[in-house]
Amino acid sequence: MSYERLEKCPVCGKTELQNKLVVEDKSVSKESFAIQQCAACSFQFTNPRPDFANIGRYYESEEYVSHNSGAGGVINQAYKVARFFTMRRKVALLNKQAPRKGKLLDYGCGTGHFLAAAKASGWQVAGLEPNPRAREEASRRVGQPIGMESLLTFEPGSFEAITLWHVLEHVHELNDTLQQLIRLLKPDGVLIIAVPNVDSLDAQHYRQDWAAYDVPRHLYHFSPKTMTQLLKKHKMTVREVLPMMLDAYYVSMLSEKHRAERGGGLLTVLKAGYKSNQYAAQHDGQYSSLIYVVARR
Repeated sequence: MSYERLEKCPVCGKTELQNKLVVEDKSVSKESFAIQQCAACSFQFTNPRPDFANIGRYYESEEYVSHNSGAGGVINQAYKVARFFTMRRKVALLNKQAPRKGKLLDYGCGTGHFLAAAKASGWQVAGLEPNPRAREEASRRVGQPIGMESLLTFEPGSFEAITLWHVLEHVHELNDTLQQLIRLLKPDGVLIIAVPNVDSLDAQHYRQDWAAYDVPRHLYHFSPKTMTQLLKKHKMTVREVLPMMLDAYYVSMLSEKHRAERGGGLLTVLKAGYKSNQYAAQHDGQYSSLIYVVARR
């Protein structure tokens, strides 16, 4: 196995990195990974981490629902129910925030549910997905070919909107990828980026058992502060930040499972999710997951 270590912060470029937590990969490998924090800007990231050529094996699980719509189990059924209710909201958000209904790129489109919904709403859609099984399923669902991952196949200024639904935290080349995505936007186009929030109450409560750390698949662990700093670096501004309130319950359910014999039942999960959302409502919108609507300055 080949690992790589970041020697400087991807957001601010400083080199003073501090150990924050050690987190176990509960899903696949049972290996432990360090999460480091930049002393200058507070950005957190998994370090060291598997390199791009070797990260694939950490996604090889029948239960990884983002790559397999047939994944079973109570937790994955809960994910599918949540996806059903949030898909309409995502399309409505896209229709509201984009300058016009035109071309959409969903980067890391998984099994294609959002792309199919956007296409049904009148968008001209394109998708990229590196996982072969998910890409094949997405192609069938959307009714058109889905690419692997290269952004270079598109012309600059091609898209009114580009979406990344829980994808940016998985991308090895964070700054290069953002730069390429911005290049593909029309001048008035929008990026819509959804990621977990490391400053949420459920993150603080579960600490190393917080399921949204999801090491080593999640390479970066964003907060509103560090996301804003990263985007400012690329001459982009956050137009709006919106909550994903169901994520507090889903992440709490996974986190309780991670606690194994110490984990609680459904009532514990419901209480944890409710408390997280209540805390967010009173503390500057620090929800479990956040959607950032991003545009050029």
